[in-house]
Amino acid sequence: MPSHKLHSYVITDAIRDEKVLKFKVDYNDVRPQFKVIETEQDEKKLSAAENRQALLHSDRIREITQYILNNFRQKTHRLHAGNKGFNAMFAVSSVDAAKLYYESFKDLQKKSDKPLRVATIFSFAANEEQDAVGDIQDESFDVSAMNSSAKEFLSVAIADYNALFKTNFSVDSKGFQNYYRDLAKQVKAKEIDLMIVVGMFLTGFDAPTLNTLFVDKNLRYHGLMQAYSRTNRIFDATKTFGNIVTFRDLEQATIDAITLFGDKNTKNVVLEKSYKEYMAGFTDVVTGEARRGFVDVVKELETRFPDPAAIEKEADRKAFAKLFGEYLRVENLLQNYDEFANLKALQSIDLNDPAAVAEFKARHYLSDEDLTTLQAIHIPSERKIQDYRSTYNDVRDWLRREKAGAEKDQSTLDWDDVVFEVDLLKSQEINLDYILELIFENNKKVKDKAALVEDVRRVIRASLGNRAKESLLVDFINQTNLDEIGDKASVIDAFFIFAQARQQQEAQELISTENLNADAARRYITTSLKREFASDSGTELNAILPRMSPLNPQYLSKKQSVFQKIAAFVEKFKGVGGQL
Repeated sequence: MPSHKLHSYVITDAIRDEKVLKFKVDYNDVRPQFKVIETEQDEKKLSAAENRQALLHSDRIREITQYILNNFRQKTHRLHAGNKGFNAMFAVSSVDAAKLYYESFKDLQKKSDKPLRVATIFSFAANEEQDAVGDIQDESFDVSAMNSSAKEFLSVAIADYNALFKTNFSVDSKGFQNYYRDLAKQVKAKEIDLMIVVGMFLTGFDAPTLNTLFVDKNLRYHGLMQAYSRTNRIFDATKTFGNIVTFRDLEQATIDAITLFGDKNTKNVVLEKSYKEYMAGFTDVVTGEARRGFVDVVKELETRFPDPAAIEKEADRKAFAKLFGEYLRVENLLQNYDEFANLKALQSIDLNDPAAVAEFKARHYLSDEDLTTLQAIHIPSERKIQDYRSTYNDVRDWLRREKAGAEKDQSTLDWDDVVFEVDLLKSQEINLDYILELIFENNKKVKDKAALVEDVRRVIRASLGNRAKESLLVDFINQTNLDEIGDKASVIDAFFIFAQARQQQEAQELISTENLNADAARRYITTSLKREFASDSGTELNAILPRMSPLNPQYLSKKQSVFQKIAAFVEKFKGVGGQL
């Protein structure tokens, strides 16, 4: 190992200054028959023909590909319908490995209605050997050094890419450079879900939208830190660390590389805490701060606020907002841990069905002991969390409304220390199509409109972006014969037709009731719907008001009241009402 310490501004400084994030590193060892080769550190042995063959064995490639497909949405925060989340990179040891994995993803996703968009790039055939500091060799744009089979495979991958994006790139030197630039652009725009690389993009490529690196390559020292650092660029509150999932045992290599940047304590700064620590709580070695675990947060939440709808006092609202914010933060961190994903998945399993239990254990690589450990942990039901989210949204709306209005002076509480976790709420947001598909599915099961309405209200109120559409969706359920609707696509069409008719009717009522200037009002509402919010700056709003002198004492209150009604109208119909 190199003896020199890396001076100047290093990763520990950057993490302390909150310029970059920590790393969470998992060695995924669920392939017992390949464990010996996956823990091998000697590169000479790794390059030997029989070992290369073991690492590229079709069973191993297929199992790792399947693991990535099973866990991709969890790792990249895309579990909720309509949520864009992040994307990922997969670093592999050679062009041969890139080819096998690329083909395996294609094969295993043949029947998927929403396959991951996978792309790959490499130039000359980099191999397992690295120099003393583990530097990843720079791959040049010179493709002439590539052998014919590598070139042939790259041509196929670029042709797939061209078909996906209607582009026209090729393997010749100029075409390849343009492909490289375009691929970088599409990764940053989250149009590519997973990029398989050998050396390219592992150094110097910055995409804050990338949060996960899968690794089937023996990295070390400088090269390891460079590759890991593709994932730890700051993005939003949802992205709490760079997620590293390795299919080789890189634990010691990771610690060695990190120690190069400081001392034995450096790993506490650079590496994220374990699943057990986040569940049970811990004291931060660096700051000395005690952090409560998920189990204690849930216990207090359910003990203090068993029925969130019953919260009335301002002090209780504030206490709830702080506590549920703490829940959202720790749950967001835990989402990236396989153990937590297993715990959540277990909630929907019938434990009295031996076949379902056996399938669950196989899918999540669990022993009987693992299953018993999971069963001992209590987590709130999905319905309960929806109720908590709904109340959290209510408190946030109440605070914005009341603090801007009449009760501003009556509050005795300081709310400055409460941070509403809007990014975390958005990361779990469900879109309107999902809610409509839920209506279609649940109607087939329940055949009881009152129960259906209650379910839908719960889902909508837990949603940040669709709360204003609650009455619209409830009226749609009550006024539509859902049994006549044949499929999910038709329920979406039926709702949009219903919403458009309702928008016309309510716009006309608003204009008549408030005695507005009809043409100017329609123009103002149309503009507001297009930009998805109403604005009271400029003269557009004044032009729609009934004739009244601005000096009239009622002018301002009339203007404010009309603005609030139009703002509510826009929230209700934006994205669904069509043309006025």
